[in-house]
Amino acid sequence: MLWENLLSGFKNFLRIDKGLSANTIEAYLHDVCLLQNHLESQGILSPLKVGVEDIPHFLQTLSEKYNITETSQARCLSGIRAFYKYLLYEDLIPYSPFELIESPKLARKLPQILSFEEIERIENAFDLSKPENFRNKAIIETLYSCGLRVSELVNLKKSNLHFKQEFIMIIGKGNKQRIVPIGSYARKLITMYIKEYRVHIKIKKGHEDYVFLNRWGRKLTRVYVFTMIKQVVSDAGINKEVSPHTFRHSFATHLLEGGADLRSIQMMLGHESITTTEIYTHINREYLTDTILSFHPRYRVK
Repeated sequence: MLWENLLSGFKNFLRIDKGLSANTIEAYLHDVCLLQNHLESQGILSPLKVGVEDIPHFLQTLSEKYNITETSQARCLSGIRAFYKYLLYEDLIPYSPFELIESPKLARKLPQILSFEEIERIENAFDLSKPENFRNKAIIETLYSCGLRVSELVNLKKSNLHFKQEFIMIIGKGNKQRIVPIGSYARKLITMYIKEYRVHIKIKKGHEDYVFLNRWGRKLTRVYVFTMIKQVVSDAGINKEVSPHTFRHSFATHLLEGGADLRSIQMMLGHESITTTEIYTHINREYLTDTILSFHPRYRVK
């Protein structure tokens, strides 16, 4: 069976049955194409003919030819496993040759976070004489106050703002909906942006419901948000690698430091597994260690 037919079916399976986002589907297809290129170079023209003995050479190729890191290898194997699960689901193969292949063991890297004071410095670094910077300040506050992913931020819609009830509806990964509380300051900035700045934009058809728009009346891109944040962090004089996700990490960490339970944080972040949320307990331990070293009298003794 030809690769093209199988990849087309796999794409529909991920989109319709699994409800995955376009970005995730694209990443999975890219992973499978790496396997396809390798197999065809070895004279194996069908994924249905792959055996366990073919895999070690493929993994070696990922490392040597493509110079793919262990982290990327693990992600690549995840996409390929999903492809072979699809082939199993369709009864096209008796077993998956990738089922027992272990991913590289990865050290769990603690995410970068910002202090509340640093976040205020960033927001105060905007020159509010420029209309787009009031929007950008509202963006930063929304990312931090609600712990949104950048894709959720750019796709946030006016119809999902429920300010009287003090929450917003988010469409997250896999089109899953979740309710996230939104603070009074974020509500204030968004409301002011919509009423005082957004009203002066000529909005393109089909973009009327998006909250954050560019000067041409279209919803913002993820790339713009990354670029804007990099610039304002530099303007604020903060020497850290900061991305939109940094505000999400800071949101979760500050909640945990304030006494919120992991289950509540998991729900607000939209994590499918609480294991993902548990990374913030490691950050919190560092915070607690710093606190005891700074304030406990026994630890201040030289």
